[in-house]
Amino acid sequence: MSSDKTQAKFADTRQKILDSARVIILGKGYAAVGLNEILTSAGVPKGSFYHYFKSKDDFGRVLLEEYFSEYLVKIDSCLGDTTIPAVQRLLNYFEHWKDSQCSDCQEEKCVVVKLSAEVADLSEPMRLALQNGIEKIQVRLAQCIAAAVAANELILQQQPEQLARELYCMWLGATLINKVNRTPDALQLCLRTTRQRLAAEVVH
Repeated sequence: MSSDKTQAKFADTRQKILDSARVIILGKGYAAVGLNEILTSAGVPKGSFYHYFKSKDDFGRVLLEEYFSEYLVKIDSCLGDTTIPAVQRLLNYFEHWKDSQCSDCQEEKCVVVKLSAEVADLSEPMRLALQNGIEKIQVRLAQCIAAAVAANELILQQQPEQLARELYCMWLGATLINKVNRTPDALQLCLRTTRQRLAAEVVH
């Protein structure tokens, strides 16, 4: 087999492992999932995990980095659509957040909520991947808020970065409460609060 075909097969198999693992981990968590379960689900021979990943920590890091990479593309599509006023883009983003976390689709669930409390004290590479991904999300939110200010849609008494952090932290906490209570109440309250917060800053 040629080198290119070998590399393509390696990348394809590695991706199958990551795709299968994400679905299982979103359901069970990280620590509760065994490597053999992931490999079986991916249709990969048992015992071959370390051919594709240096360690379970390395696997977890790659899993998170891939998740954030895909998620940031979605954020850029939503928050970067300049045909829509910036404030409305923000509201659309958070409305989608609420809808996705209240749905029955496991693949739509927030990986940050699922794994942050579980792995932050157990795996430094995964903690750093979470930290880096969260910071990038907040940067996108701050950029959209800044665009709203530049377009005279908002007048802020604080820096866009601060409001972005406040909104993200509020939504992350509400998503965790939503998971605990198994009701959409916290996220619905969060959306109302976000609308009120942005409306209070809107230029009239």
